[in-house]
Amino acid sequence: MGRIKTNNNASRQDIILQKAAILFKEKGFKAASMRELAEVVGVEAASLYNHIKSKNELLHEICFSVANKYNEKLEQIESMDASALKKIEELLRFHISSMVQNFDEVFVSDREWKYLTDPYLSNFQTQRRTYRKRFAAIIEDGIKKKEIKKIDATTAVLIMLHAISGIESWHRSKQKISGAELEENMITILVGGLKK
Repeated sequence: MGRIKTNNNASRQDIILQKAAILFKEKGFKAASMRELAEVVGVEAASLYNHIKSKNELLHEICFSVANKYNEKLEQIESMDASALKKIEELLRFHISSMVQNFDEVFVSDREWKYLTDPYLSNFQTQRRTYRKRFAAIIEDGIKKKEIKKIDATTAVLIMLHAISGIESWHRSKQKISGAELEENMITILVGGLKK
C-alpha cells in the first residue's frame, strides 16, 4: 500500500470519489466499508482520512456534484431561445449521456441519496423536487404553445426520468448498441411521443 496514484487531470480527492462511486454502485452505500475503499484506492484505511472525513462525506460529494451539474445544465436550457421540444431534447440528451459516460456517479446519486443525513438529505430532496417541477414547466409551456400533446407534465417527467434510469440494464447487457445509438433511439421515442 502506498500513495494514491493520480494523473494530470485528477486530484487525489477526485480519485477517491471515483473509486467510492464504483464501490457504492457495486455494493450499495450501506454495505461498502472504508477498508474496502482504501483497498481499491491502494492505501491504508487510516490514510484515507487525510483526504476525507467520512463515508457520508463521500456520498454527499457524489450526490451534490451530480445535482449541481444537472441544475447548471437546466439553467442553460431554460434560458435558450428555442421551442419547448428542443429544450426537452437537449435536457434528455444531457441525462442520457450522463448515464452512459458517468454511470457510477449518476447511479449512486439516483439510488443511494436516501442515505444522506440531514441537513443534506432535506436539501437534496428539495433540489430533486424543484428540478422535476422546472422540467415539468418546460413541458407545460410546450402544451400552452401547442407544440406538445395535452398530457400531465409531472407524469411525463417521471416516465422520462425512469426510462433514462433504465440505462442501467444497457450497461449490464452483453450485446448492446453504442451509446450514440442508444441516445438517438431514446430521443426518438421520448421526444417523438410528446409531439402534437
